[in-house]
Amino acid sequence: MSPVQNTTSSSIIFLLTGVPGLEAFHAWISIPFCCLYATALSGNSLILFAILTQPSLHEPMYYFLSMLSTTDLGLSLSTLATMLGIFWFNAREIGFNACLSQMFFIKLFTVMESSVLLAMAFDRFVAISNPLRYATILTDSRISQIGVAIVIRGTLVLTPMVALLKRLSYCRSRVLHHSYCFHPDVMKLSCTDTRINNAVGLTAMISTVGVDSVLILLSYVLIIRTVLSIASSEERKKSFSTCVSHIGAVAVFYIPLISLSFVHRFGKRAPPYVHTMIANTYLLIPPVMNPIIYSVKTKQIRRAVIKVLSSSRRKN
Repeated sequence: MSPVQNTTSSSIIFLLTGVPGLEAFHAWISIPFCCLYATALSGNSLILFAILTQPSLHEPMYYFLSMLSTTDLGLSLSTLATMLGIFWFNAREIGFNACLSQMFFIKLFTVMESSVLLAMAFDRFVAISNPLRYATILTDSRISQIGVAIVIRGTLVLTPMVALLKRLSYCRSRVLHHSYCFHPDVMKLSCTDTRINNAVGLTAMISTVGVDSVLILLSYVLIIRTVLSIASSEERKKSFSTCVSHIGAVAVFYIPLISLSFVHRFGKRAPPYVHTMIANTYLLIPPVMNPIIYSVKTKQIRRAVIKVLSSSRRKN
């Protein structure tokens, strides 16, 4: 698309991109994406419903899991309309304010998921290192405070990053390279100096996801040290097995996120569809995989989910 006249008006229209070079196959490509969205929405809704309705799951670990499912639902819903709109109807246009709103919620739920994973790491550390005081340390009120702090933290850190995009002028091609609004992608379309935006965006991600990843790693160093100090090998195995699901959730969140960062910085020669597929994977894999991981690896969740499904079948 040819360059357009310089403007900062909120009437700017961006054009989203599906899978570059494979536009003729968008209808077919939409099938696996629909399956992934259906799995993410149904799986997280089911786990959330099971935790809310089963009294046996009203414990700190499962409260944090309900927060994780809520953020995964939010992350999926943030991209559902634009992604499937492109694949089904070639609906590529998105207004400037709508783009900023989508960008904010994608970033917010990403930061919230990172924060929840950190809170879950702390939960596992307390459960293993100080099991007798576990219930008194992680009370219902304290868990509620952690949840509120997670939302406030993400909102305060990300609002300046998104708001600063309004000060930019956009005089280049309006074509974005993803099927949703991605912060670096929007900045590249500006003909204004974006050094402040880059600095604020980098600071926001380092102070949230970056710090969280380091603290999660530190938590597991302490957990491993505590587990190794347990005399019985059977007890060591039992203690560490309670962390397996959380380790899986951390892996499916951070590996796609790191892969996306590497591709954007070092994969400039890669075909455009590679960038697009990794970007979509970064948003879809955690919401899809987390319910599966916890249903398979956590016996209590598996039993609760089966109980919910059985009761719904009996009603039908």
